[in-house]
Amino acid sequence: MQSSNSLNLQSALITQGQQIPKIDTKAEDAKLREQTDAFESIIIKMLMDSAMEDEKNIFSDANDPGDKIYKSMYRDELSKASAGSFGFSQMLYDFLSQKRS
Repeated sequence: MQSSNSLNLQSALITQGQQIPKIDTKAEDAKLREQTDAFESIIIKMLMDSAMEDEKNIFSDANDPGDKIYKSMYRDELSKASAGSFGFSQMLYDFLSQKRS
């Protein structure tokens, strides 16, 4: 159904003498890869948050708000650095690339 709509749009543009805009697939692929890596980063962060729940405190005071903030920031940066290496991003990228074609 969607392909017939796109064909109708293309034929309408051609009959009006307008050019069909070209899509930069490399830029789209880079944006898609960036978004799938960001999604994988979120998954990793959630896994790390639940896995490191009972970890010992970094600072001496157990009720120190800086401890929770520091741990959260550390796990956030670690998950961003690890994104793209666990395979979730690649699977999602492959799936979405096939759907786009």
